[in-house]
Amino acid sequence: MEVLVFKTNLRFKKQINAVTPHINNLHGIARWNVDLDDIDRVLRIESDNLSPRKVEATLQQAGYFCEELP
Repeated sequence: MEVLVFKTNLRFKKQINAVTPHINNLHGIARWNVDLDDIDRVLRIESDNLSPRKVEATLQQAGYFCEELP
């Protein structure tokens, strides 16, 4: 299991609700959450064999910014 961490522009609960179906459609995710209190609005995903580029592309297709953090 690995943890992927991303900076996003998600600011509100309704935006998280909007991306939820998109994230839930990605295969291999055990858990995920968004920290709205963090300045980077961090999306953390626990997964097996999930490409960070796939996550970025999925959120961008949903209309939101997403960039993997080192």
